[in-house]
Amino acid sequence: MSQLRDPAHRVSPRARLMWQVETGITALVVVVGIGVAAVLLGPDDLRWWLVALAVVVCATVAVVVPRWRYAVHRWEVSANAVYTQRGWWAQERRIAPMSRVQTVDLAQGPLARLFGLATVTVTTASAAGPLQIEGLDRPVALALVDELTRKADLAEGDAT
Repeated sequence: MSQLRDPAHRVSPRARLMWQVETGITALVVVVGIGVAAVLLGPDDLRWWLVALAVVVCATVAVVVPRWRYAVHRWEVSANAVYTQRGWWAQERRIAPMSRVQTVDLAQGPLARLFGLATVTVTTASAAGPLQIEGLDRPVALALVDELTRKADLAEGDAT
């Protein structure tokens, strides 16, 4: 049995920093919430140990998860298919034939705009849902949208 190779292209290195900021904001919200709950629950030395533990866990997640995601996230486009690999805890590899591509979308949230990044979403005729390539440099994402649209049109013409 042959092993499926990783897709050829990594996402932008700035994606790792953007994911650290996103994860850091989430971690900060969690720590503040736990801290407020600890203050409201009354005097108990154990609660401050729990707050300290939450800070350590959240800080570790904010540092480790973005690096892990960056190591995993990859993408590739061939003449026949779009191939993506993503995730950090649960990892997913998807290959979609060009003949199945229905739409190609580009999205940028506020943090992505700040970092000059974008997400390309490829919707296919699949029950598994769309393929997403997060953390692309905006010019790369724009070129990828054009390329996928062109190849999907060619594949559709070949199918008819």
